Formats: sequence, C-alpha cells, structure tokens
Amino acid sequence: MNPLSPFGWLYGLAVQGRNSLYDRGVFRSHSLGKRTISIGNLTTGGTGKTPLVALVAHLLAGQGENVCILSRGYGRKSKAERVLVSDGNTVLCDAVTGGDEPVELAHKLIGKAAVVVSGDRVAAAAWAIASLSPTVFILDDAFQHRRARRDLDIVCIDSTNPFGNGKILPAGTLRESKDNLERADLIVITRTDLIKDVSEIENQIGRLNDAAPVFRSANKISDFAPIAKFIEDESGDTPAFVKTGSPVFAFCGLGNPSNFFRQLEKESVDLRGRKTFPDHYFYTQKDIIEIVKKARSVGAEYLMTTVKDAVRLGGLTLPMPVYVAEIETVVADQNAFRDAIIS
Repeated sequence: MNPLSPFGWLYGLAVQGRNSLYDRGVFRSHSLGKRTISIGNLTTGGTGKTPLVALVAHLLAGQGENVCILSRGYGRKSKAERVLVSDGNTVLCDAVTGGDEPVELAHKLIGKAAVVVSGDRVAAAAWAIASLSPTVFILDDAFQHRRARRDLDIVCIDSTNPFGNGKILPAGTLRESKDNLERADLIVITRTDLIKDVSEIENQIGRLNDAAPVFRSANKISDFAPIAKFIEDESGDTPAFVKTGSPVFAFCGLGNPSNFFRQLEKESVDLRGRKTFPDHYFYTQKDIIEIVKKARSVGAEYLMTTVKDAVRLGGLTLPMPVYVAEIETVVADQNAFRDAIIS
C-alpha cells in the first residue's frame, strides 16, 4: 500500500467537500463581467495546457475579441498582488516577476492577448476591465478555481498519462477525483501523436462525461528560434540552426520532460544528450556551465530548450548557441473546435 494513500484520501475528501459547497451555492462563484473560458486539467505536471491556452487565444483574437489571460503565476518570485505581464503589445516583465508560463504566453501572443497574473483572479478581472477593456477572459489552469465563474470549462487530458496512477495528491498526481471530469464542458486529449491509439482513453472519458465534446490534439514544433527572441542574449553569434543535421544537447525543467525530448526526436533532431531539472526551476550560471560541459562531451554544437525554460535564462551568460523549440497545439477538427470556442 502506498504510505501516502491515507493523505490522498483526506485531501480528496476535502476537495469533494469544497466542490459540494460550490455545487449547493454555499460558496459563491463570481462573474468576471465578460465571457470567461477556463482551461485546466485534472492532474499535476505538464499536460499540454499552455499551448492550448495559446491556441484558444489565437482563435478568439482572430474573431476580433480583445483577449485577456488571467493566471495565478505559479512559481513567480514576486510578492506583488497583481502583475501586468503583457498589455497585449509588449512583454513587460520577466519570469522572476510574472512566472514562467505567463511570460511564455506573453511572448507567444504579442498582438493577440494581454496577460495578467494575480492570486485573486476575480479582482484582477475587475482591474483588467477598467484598464485593458477585454471582451473575453481566459483563465489559465483554473479547473479547480471555482470562485471565478466560467462560461466554458475546458479540460486537458494528456494521452501519455491521462489519470496518473488514479490516486489523489499526494499519493498520486490527480488534483481531484477523476469523477469530477463531469464538470467539463469540453475535453481535449493532448499529445495524441505520441501514442498509437487513444480509443481506450476516449472510452474512459465517455464513462466519466458523456455530454462534453472530445477533441484530439497533437503538438508540433513550429520553429527553432534563437534565445535572443525571448531574453537579452549575451552569447554573441547565433549561427543558423539546421534541424536535421546539427548535433543538439537538450535541457528543460518541465512537469513532463520526457514528452519534450520525444517531440524533438519525432522532428528528427540529432539529440546527443539531455538533462532535466525540476518544473519551474530557475537556472544558475553553475547550471549553465554544467550543461555546456555535458553538451561538449557528447559533441553537441547547440543547446536546445523550451520557451518556458528560455524565459528563465535571463541574465545568464550562455557560452554555446541556445535555440528554443516553439511548440504549438494542432486540434484534429479545428473548425468544430473553433465553433465550440466562439459560440
């Protein structure tokens, strides 16, 4: 028996009690004053949520919406009650202040969406309406944040590890019982390109929620960009990167690092070595020296990382060229997905 199972049972009981109080109206959900779309998940760790947030923002902006993303900014060092990460046109802070995922989204969505970080997303929404005039809010990582009322609840299910070991924190990776998937209005199975068959996952989802439409999605690398696109780069030259011929050493600090490495291999990157760090890890110069040493020992000419990691490298000297794999989500039936988002 998992020694943490009793704690998982207690935590799950507390979460269910809280959900029941919201369901019965004892705890109040607050309207944010504009149409609100929540994108979240049932499990901890990387589920492909951030690229999906970016896709939804792109689709809404393409329909003429003024989009504002509200995030709690997990992992940020700033104690500020509210941080304007991007006004929609300019990235206004670094990952230390705004958190790595909000800053990542800000870079991806220049000209498409503003990004605001706050522990109180209800208050942040009121400020955003007065300051940014949004027509729609996207709540990043908010399936469990029921204080903010939403018009559409989207849940990501990672095809490579849909429900973890089936146990709730801290015994497993579930944030709440998978039975609560019934609250979802729309479900996206992510990374379906990394497994052979998703039909059994779809069957499991159908047993938990037979009303919500289910979409399959896959990630793809849209570009390999020099790190200077995301931070002040002190490494000097940025020679051209040849995807299929240049030996690469990859590193990342993600909730699910193996999927990043698998994505690189799927894109025929000559991956000579890899190193992982904890999720939301802020790198030091010592880390960079160690990474470069390992990279050179295996004959790599370039370092490769993710946008989420790139924004955590500011202020460091990078002795080797660093390239950033820009990852985007592609939904199998994008027209139907767009219709579901904008309706």
